Amino acid sequence: MAEASPKLKLYTNHACPWAHRAHIALAELKLPFEEEIIDLSVPRTPEYLKVNPRGLVPSLAFNDEIIIESAIVANFLADAFPSHLVPQSGTPDAALVRAKIAFFVDTYISKVNSISYKAQVAKTDEESEGFVNELVATVVKEIEPLLSNAAPFFNGSDRLTLAEVQTGSFVVRLFTLIQYGILPKHTISDLSDKAPNFHQWGQAVSTHPSVTGIYDAEKIAARAKDRLAKIRAV
Repeated sequence: MAEASPKLKLYTNHACPWAHRAHIALAELKLPFEEEIIDLSVPRTPEYLKVNPRGLVPSLAFNDEIIIESAIVANFLADAFPSHLVPQSGTPDAALVRAKIAFFVDTYISKVNSISYKAQVAKTDEESEGFVNELVATVVKEIEPLLSNAAPFFNGSDRLTLAEVQTGSFVVRLFTLIQYGILPKHTISDLSDKAPNFHQWGQAVSTHPSVTGIYDAEKIAARAKDRLAKIRAV
């Protein structure tokens, strides 16, 4: 008798970049799942707090188990359903690839994403320019060398890897904010000139169907503009 497929239910919000990670993984793995949208604009319901006492998204129900925190959810899916995303553990070569992916993701989130957020909420255009210059310099120093063999995805892959699963939701938002003028338009040309590996990789990531599947660029841009207007009105 064939083993029954596990039942997956994702508690999510399509506007949340952290929850977006799980969607990218599920899309790449082509896994069927049930979805429940959690409204992040209001206090969490008692029912959801029973699922995840932290009240955050995503949460993944895997049969009778609940898995929380976006990076953990994405790693779990990649491990539970072996695929092209990451080599199965057990060999030194696989361990090396996993280490490279982990380092890349940590570098992007800790070094680049934090600056990107500061640029998005800067109180003046001058502040925003300063953060954008810092962002470009950080990409050149920290990320560009790690993408030297991207083809077009991480570590020479022609398909998304776990590196893109963990960073893609933030990359597509970065490109959206530049496109819609929330970040200075020259940011994209600066990246293209000074960090061509990152620029080409970022373009490939931000247009990939697994990344864009639930992504609404217009809504994300509108929310970012509204948030910025409120910050600058104070």
